[in-house]
This record gives sequence, C-alpha cells and structure tokens, in this order.
Amino acid sequence: MLDTFQVAKARHTLGLRQAGEAFKHVISESDFNEAYNEIRTWSGYAPTPLLQLPALAQSTNVEKIFYKHEGSRFGLGSFKALGGAYAAANVIREKISTRVGHDISISKITSPEYADLAAKITLVTATDGNHGRSVAWGARRLGSPCRIYIHAEVSSSRAQAMRDLGAEVIRVMGDYDASVAATRREAQAYGWTIVSDTSWTGYIDIPRQVMAGYGVMAREICETMKTPPSHVFLQGGVGGLAAAVAAYFRQAWRDASPHVVVVEPELAPCLFESAENGKATQTKIVTETLMAGLSCGEPSQLAWHILAEEASDFLTIPESLVGPAVRLMARPLAGDTAIEAGESGIAGLAGFVTSALQAKLREKIQITEASRILLIGSEGITDPEIYTNILDEN
Repeated sequence: MLDTFQVAKARHTLGLRQAGEAFKHVISESDFNEAYNEIRTWSGYAPTPLLQLPALAQSTNVEKIFYKHEGSRFGLGSFKALGGAYAAANVIREKISTRVGHDISISKITSPEYADLAAKITLVTATDGNHGRSVAWGARRLGSPCRIYIHAEVSSSRAQAMRDLGAEVIRVMGDYDASVAATRREAQAYGWTIVSDTSWTGYIDIPRQVMAGYGVMAREICETMKTPPSHVFLQGGVGGLAAAVAAYFRQAWRDASPHVVVVEPELAPCLFESAENGKATQTKIVTETLMAGLSCGEPSQLAWHILAEEASDFLTIPESLVGPAVRLMARPLAGDTAIEAGESGIAGLAGFVTSALQAKLREKIQITEASRILLIGSEGITDPEIYTNILDEN
C-alpha cells in the first residue's frame, strides 16, 4: 500500500527561516481571538475531530500521527468555511456600520433594521471551489448577493455547489490567477467588494481576516494537544492555511512550536519557488493539478511574510501520489480509522509519508522514531464524482 510513496520523486528545499516576528505582527493574537469569539457563536459550530493513526505511525516509524479532519466543518466540507464566511461577515458589518454612522454587531445584520442595507452589498471572489463556497455561504447567511469567478478547469460539481448556496457563478478562460484578475477588474468597475483569500499590494485587511478565521482550527488543535507535535505538514496553495497555522502555533507554543513543512503539487509550486529564490515568486501553471484547491501560481504576500520566517522545509509532490493518498485514508491500514479525504486535503499526508519512507528526505526533515506528526486534512469530499473516480482508480 505504501510502495508508491517509497519511490515518488518529491522535491525538497530548505525554508529561509528569516529573523523576525511576522507571526505576531501579520496576524495578531487579538485578530485570532476576535475570529474565534465570533465563529464559535454560529449555528452548527463544533470542533472538528483530531484523530490518531497508530498503524500508519508504526509503518512510517514515528511515535504518533495526528490527523485534523475538516470534512465536517459547517457542512461545507473544508476548513475554508472558517475564513471566507468570517471575512464576508466583517465586510458586510463594516459597510453597514459606515452607512448608519455607528458600529453594529454581525448578529444584528439580519434584523429588519439592517437587512435592506445588507441586500445592497455585493461580494465577489475567485476560487477553485472551497473558498467560494465559504464566501457564498457567508453572504447568504447575512442576506447579501454574491458573485463567484471560477477558471476553466473547476469542475461542474463545485460550480453547482456554489450556485446551490445562492451565488452567481462566472466561468472565465485561463487558470486561477486569471479568475483573480477578472474578479479585480469587475469589482472595480461595478463597486463590488472582493473577499479574497490571497493578498496583494494595497489589499491586506480582508485576507488577514480570512487567515484569522483559519486560526479557529489551530486553536482547537492546541486545546486538544497538550504536548506540541514535532512536525506539522501543511498544504500550500497561496499559503494562507500554512501561514495562519504556523503563526498561531508560534503564538501559542513559542519555542516549542513544531517544525513546519509546506507541501505543494509539483504543477503549482509557487511557495517552493519562493523559498528557492529567497522572495515571493510567481510561477506559471501550465497543466492543472488534480489537487484543485492548491492550483495557485502566486503566493499571498501576507502569508509569505510569515512562511519566510516560520517554514523549515518546502516539498513538492507528483500527481502520482494523489490517488494512493486518498485511497490510503479511505481504505486504511488495519487499526486506523477510515477517513473521507478530498484530493486537495491529502498533500500534507502524501508529503509526510514520502518523507518518512525515503531515507534522504527523512534525514533532511529530521524525522525520527520519536517524531509526533500533525497532519491537517483540509477537506473532505468536495466533489463526489472526482472522489469516486479516485477510489475506482479511474
């Protein structure tokens, strides 16, 4: 079952580990606390499970493996439910507060007094699926219209899931970065508000709120794990998830925070290339990865500030590992819990197993028999058709 990981051609580069305190300046402790105090009041909030995989730990010769399973988050299937919806709520609250001349709480937005104002605030974003679903859900909760821009390769199932949440979905030619560009153009032309999970020059406040929302997941982990893990393997993308988790862990665990390993598809290695070049670097996506949520060619500036200091290692993994990793979760080693993990949620798992089973990578990443590994399963089944095809090895 693990043979594919033993021979996979993963690329590795060391993190920059630049000196600094971006972990507390880019997203403050107050930012994280405000997000937690709001999100925990939402209907349906419950901490997602932190599972252990003892059989896999034994097979990879480490002490323990912990797996944070985000598939049940607010019924949306991924950790993204925490970020986009929270940022959307803040945008709507701030705009209504400005209009009426005094601060209102998010809980008041749906009251008759403010509902008409909320209905006039249009939110827009670009997505590969999960972030758009979160923004659409957040907008619907508070009565605001929402437009979601998707690129050519986003599946029809994911597009329909966003329509089912009340969003208008617009498909554009090109890749994810092209959909971001289209979002920016039309938002500027029509006065709409972008709720993006990536940042750029002059646009940082809303992506910071998105990342603060992700901190809820990190907080749940810290409250469950009394002893910090030695390593955490995190999916890449634009870097928002990895940076938010790394920052929260550094704030909570200080010098005991884990060794941070960022894992990306070899077809979308913008964070890996940034580490290689010593600065945030845009890469051109020629072929789309099956790990659709990680198909990003340009790092978030906010996220990179944190990862340049906190990430110890960067890995890229080949497409050949996606199917085996999804199936390893669905049909686990004897003694481990079966987990429905989506194709974008298993990059960290695939990166870890590959590193643990290949001697050179194991040494570079400092994995030992005493290592306590944390994996974040960032999504469950977000596209049933793709998931079924992977299980059937199509």
